[in-house]
Amino acid sequence: MKFAITSKGDSKSNTLMHKMRTYLLDFNLEYDEDQPDIVVSVGGDGTLLYAFHRYKNRLDKTAFVGVHTGHLGFYADWTPDEIEKLVIALAKTPFQIVEYPLLESIVRYQHGGRETRYLALNESTVKSVEGTLVMDVEIRGQHFETFRGDGLCMSTPSGSTAYNKALGGAIIHPAIDALQLAEMASINNRVFRTVGSPLILPAHHTCMLKPVNNVDFQITVDHLTLLHKDVKSIQYRVADEKIRFARFRPFPFWKRVHDSFISN
Repeated sequence: MKFAITSKGDSKSNTLMHKMRTYLLDFNLEYDEDQPDIVVSVGGDGTLLYAFHRYKNRLDKTAFVGVHTGHLGFYADWTPDEIEKLVIALAKTPFQIVEYPLLESIVRYQHGGRETRYLALNESTVKSVEGTLVMDVEIRGQHFETFRGDGLCMSTPSGSTAYNKALGGAIIHPAIDALQLAEMASINNRVFRTVGSPLILPAHHTCMLKPVNNVDFQITVDHLTLLHKDVKSIQYRVADEKIRFARFRPFPFWKRVHDSFISN
């Protein structure tokens, strides 16, 4: 089996990365940064996001496993003192594959028929570079509302515990193929109205955002922040691809939610 290891870059994570690499090579596993079967992320959830985007073109061939060197993560469940146990599991134990849904974003432009496609593990947000964001929101090709406010956030179920939760969105179990659209400080008065609640869309629904004004937009895709000009539309749907996690033991989602937000 071929493996690669990504590190947060701090001294603790780098030390663990080098130790794991040495141990796995001793078990005759092959180190391959370009075409790994397994990617071990050492750091936190942000480190795994970087690893996901690095290997997003081979999601059907690569599985991920996370080691957290800080707080317990939603993606990183192994601890530094379990490194030897994880190494033996990687080298000797058949693992279960758990798949989580991803978000597909397609940004289309006014001229030339150009478009750019992105995949997100957590979420994508849209804001106007200057002033209020004004967007027509279409669901399944039908106009739903004209949004006015600070911005919009479309999240995956696994990303529902991140920025989406801070916006008042629901926490969705990642076994559900769905997307969630949450508002950022919408304007609601006698003239302008939005639904005012997060929307949960099933996998067969597509959400389209269409600018009302010809302005520039700041679009985020997980940790990436991108400036887009001349935007015609932004299309969101559940991606055909999924991220694959290697599971060697139970990692209950609701226990993670409890431990992250409720447990002291």
